[in-house]
Amino acid sequence: MSLVVLGGGVSPFVRKVRAFLIEKGQPCQHEQVNPFAPPEGWREISPLGRIPALRDGERVINDSSVICQYLERRFPDPALYPKDDYEFARALWIEEFMDGGFVPIVGPKLFRALVLQPLLTRKPADDAAEAAARKAWDEEAAPLLDYLERTLGAREWFVGERISIADLSVASPFVNARHAGYAPERKRWPKLRGFLERVWQRPSFAPLIAEEAPIFGTRGERIGD
Repeated sequence: MSLVVLGGGVSPFVRKVRAFLIEKGQPCQHEQVNPFAPPEGWREISPLGRIPALRDGERVINDSSVICQYLERRFPDPALYPKDDYEFARALWIEEFMDGGFVPIVGPKLFRALVLQPLLTRKPADDAAEAAARKAWDEEAAPLLDYLERTLGAREWFVGERISIADLSVASPFVNARHAGYAPERKRWPKLRGFLERVWQRPSFAPLIAEEAPIFGTRGERIGD
């Protein structure tokens, strides 16, 4: 098998690439790499020290967005980028909106504070961490969820008539929010919540979430409507 995804599976960027490959019907290997304690020589593979990296035979590609565009050209069917120029740009924008806007909130302020840190210290998150996470969700993340709710509207997918990189880019970081015990409230964001539940049931996400849940997903069991 020539395709190998390198990076910690709980990373939203690693998950996005793995889901992309599953949607493409392309088998791959996954090698866990902790970017905070990387293996020797990691900087030779990933010059910025980030995950994921993709190894395709002797070739190495870095950055989840670059990797997905590479895979689209390498395996064009089924297409996961829109053919229409405007829809293509919209898909790239939604990916950037999530990667550059949503992940910097959910990653450090929810997932790291409420899931990773307690795992590392073997101590539950204290009241201050819980309060800070709630504040970040209510004040910083909520406006982004409002935008996603409006953008999705009555459509099944964010861009075009079938699943695309835009949808994978939205669905993946929300798994980390779910692990931290947060999800869009059905009353305020019904379309977004329904979209996530639908995509998370797909073969591209369901096994990845199940793989992570025993370690990272215990708080997710608290999520209600």
